[in-house]
Order: sequence, then C-alpha cells, then structure tokens
Amino acid sequence: MTTPMPTETARTSAPLRDALDLRKDGDDAFVARHQGIPSGRAYGGELVAQAVHATTLTCDDDRRIHSFHGYFLRAGDVRAPTRWEVERVRDGRGFSHRAVRGVQHGREVFRAMAQFGVPAAGVEHAVEPPADLGDPEALPTTAEALGDADTRDAEYWRHHRSVDIRHSPSAVYTRHDGARVRRQTVWLRAWDRLPDDPALHRSALAYVCDYTMLEPILRAHGAAWADEGVVTASLDHAMWWHHDGRIDGWVALVQDSPVATRGTGLGTARLFSADGRLLASVVQEGLVRLP
Repeated sequence: MTTPMPTETARTSAPLRDALDLRKDGDDAFVARHQGIPSGRAYGGELVAQAVHATTLTCDDDRRIHSFHGYFLRAGDVRAPTRWEVERVRDGRGFSHRAVRGVQHGREVFRAMAQFGVPAAGVEHAVEPPADLGDPEALPTTAEALGDADTRDAEYWRHHRSVDIRHSPSAVYTRHDGARVRRQTVWLRAWDRLPDDPALHRSALAYVCDYTMLEPILRAHGAAWADEGVVTASLDHAMWWHHDGRIDGWVALVQDSPVATRGTGLGTARLFSADGRLLASVVQEGLVRLP
C-alpha cells in the first residue's frame, strides 16, 4: 500500500520525514515506505536517503557518516515497502563500515556501502562557493517557473516535492530557453522545520541530491525533462559529507556535468550552506537518452 500524495495545495516536507521514518524489522533490518509519484517509480533520492539512514541506525553516536557509494539496480515500486538489510562489515576504533541492500518483491532494488568515522582534528581546507550564487529568494519558485504547464509531472513538481527548489539559470522542466551551459546552481530548502537531529539532516542532504543531478546534461544539449523521447535514470550515486548543515535552511547545490558518452552522463555537485560552508560533495552517473 503506497503513501498517497497530499491533496492540499499547502506545500509540506512530510514526504521527506515519512521517508526517513524507518520501522525496525529484525536485527539490523528496517522497513520504509515511499511517496506516491506520477511515474510509479520510487524517487532515487528517497532510496539513497533511506539506505543512508538505515546504516546510520546501526552505528554508535560517536561516529557519523563520511562516505556512501550506491547502485540503483532496479526501479523501486512506490506501491510496495522496501526492506533495508544492513550488514555490519567492520567496527574499528576510528571507522565503521556498513553494507546495505534494499529489497522489494524478493529482489534487490538498491545496494550500497557506507563508511562512518569518529570526528578527529586534522588539516582543513575547502573550496569557496562561486561568487555568482545569487539570492534564492529572488529566484522563481517551481510553481512560478512552470506557469500553467499541464504535463504529467507538473502538479507533482509544483506541490508535492518535499523541498522548495529554485534554479539559476532557469529550470528546464518543460522547455529549454537559456544558454546551453553545463553548470547551474539549484537552491534547496525544506518547506518546514525538521527535527534537530544532525544525522537526519545528513540523510536529508542525500535525499535532495537526486532531483536535479542530471539536469546539466539536458541543459547542455538543449533538452527539457518533459520533452517527448527524453529518458533519464540514475545508475549510481556517491556522496561525501564534510560538515553538518540543515536542509530546512537554504542549501546551494552547485552542479556540473564534465562528460557524457556512450549513452550515459556524469554529474558532479557540491552543497554549500547559505553562509558558504561546504557541506557535501556528490557524484552521480545516469542513463540519458535524448530525442
């Protein structure tokens, strides 16, 4: 049984909170449900966030997730729960390693490895955010960018995603009307306040990354998500957390596509807090077919 899409027009981050509400189902196993979306396929960021959260629930509080490498094996079914099975590969003095797999209908839909570390003092440096990030409050909302578009996903994009998403340059939901550039900034913020749990916000950062990681590839080739014949699918996802931040405050996802070849495209991204702190780095490869 799937979680229904909300019928009210008030935007809410309830789908994100619900996605991370994992129910224990045996030793180091958890069950999670999915938001209903028009395609019927579980949102990839939701799968990543659930896998991250499941591994987190098996680690002691003295360590936090450092890196994550996962593969999308099959499309997730929003009508069915996913059982997340975690293997405690190793627990050392400074690091812990976990393997996790998501199972639906007796088949794996996702598999990943995660590394956790005890925070320690050491050398520090980080890239600065781009100077042209701009002001997210001055950018159009998704609903404003879509206007009166009535494609299959338009209502979901407008009202049912868990975060406020604003693009610079403009989004390419239904049309491509800007320069064919490979870099863009996407500002993200949960619609309402989330619990004060740093581990939850780390999982939430993973949740939001899959929304737009492949968009620079479409932009570079003059395509839009809703164009007839456009097919995209996330193949793998790697992420590194550097500093803690909150997803209920503005976060800038600065993304780029360095290469596309053999029917796939690579997306890279850095997530910055509004005050310029580098929170995480992300790399994803996806299937991209254009008309």
